[in-house]
Amino acid sequence: MSDGPYGRHGFSANPGYGGGAPGYGGGASANSYAAPSYGQSYGAAPNSGGAPPAASYGGSGTSYGDYGAYGGPDASYGGADKDDGKKAGKKSLAVQALNQNVLMWAGFFTMSLFVYFMLSGGDFSFLMTYGAMARMFGFAILNFKTFKSQRATGVSVKTLQLYVLVFFFRLTSIIRHEGYLPYDKSGDWLYHFIEGMSLMFTCAALYACMVPFKHTYQAELDRFGEHVVPPGMGALWLAGPIMIVAIMIHPNLNADFISDTAWTYAMYLESAALIPQLFMFQKQTSGVVELLTAHFVAALGFGRVMEFFFWIYSYHELANASGSRLPGYLALFAQFAQLVLMLDFFWYYYLAVKNATPLVLPSHTGMGIV
Repeated sequence: MSDGPYGRHGFSANPGYGGGAPGYGGGASANSYAAPSYGQSYGAAPNSGGAPPAASYGGSGTSYGDYGAYGGPDASYGGADKDDGKKAGKKSLAVQALNQNVLMWAGFFTMSLFVYFMLSGGDFSFLMTYGAMARMFGFAILNFKTFKSQRATGVSVKTLQLYVLVFFFRLTSIIRHEGYLPYDKSGDWLYHFIEGMSLMFTCAALYACMVPFKHTYQAELDRFGEHVVPPGMGALWLAGPIMIVAIMIHPNLNADFISDTAWTYAMYLESAALIPQLFMFQKQTSGVVELLTAHFVAALGFGRVMEFFFWIYSYHELANASGSRLPGYLALFAQFAQLVLMLDFFWYYYLAVKNATPLVLPSHTGMGIV
């Protein structure tokens, strides 16, 4: 049975794999035609006395990896090119985001110049109007973000509640009397209009968070001051004590107790109104703040900076009926304390806008709020 029709080509009648008879991977005679296994060399037959192997799949010769196979050491198809494509795409998105940020603030500053030259007398007191414009701009951004995305994530309802009180009490004072209005012609009607629009924007944002998009509101993070008081009423810890301070220490520019107290209450309360929002930022486990929400907070902070500059030179006018300047000192201290609380936020906001990336705050650190 050894001389069958396939015997001369190295196949026995009972071929075995790996056995003594020639076969795939087994020994072979000089006339055998054993197919080389992967790992053997292409070249002469094993016992033919030919040249050493020239190339192999992973053998001792030159491997295909040396010639740039997929994932090989010299070149890879799709690896570097794909990474370059991703980097280019990310860079393009970052540039677009940066352009949007620049355009947003450029539009605000352009409008500010128009108002300054066309609707004000160029007096130093325009800084009050400028600060009010920044607040209105901030709440306009917040409404744009909330209604466009149909989400209230990352927004503190307590901060919105406090700002509703701020604008309401300020309007009750400046509508009836003129003692706390800007000296230039922007105080004739424009300042009232801006404060009224800010109140409307704030109420609209509060409505969005509490009614149509309530299911996206993160109440579990907006927990500032919720000790003893019912859930959602934590803002009372700020609104109540500050009202007592305003009643006790207020200037007398309007010579009217209700009007003077209302304006002072709005001034003091605004300095603390952002605390729940900053507290909420710190409670986010990721530390990531949506950029439009960050623009909103930054605009409010910018408005406070403008007013702080104004009152540095005008605080002496905030005297009480007996002539004491304690209300002026307290107003300066309240504004300065707010800016100190926001220092970390301003820094990380600058980095986010500069790099066109989400704003990332360090978890449970910074801004002095835990």
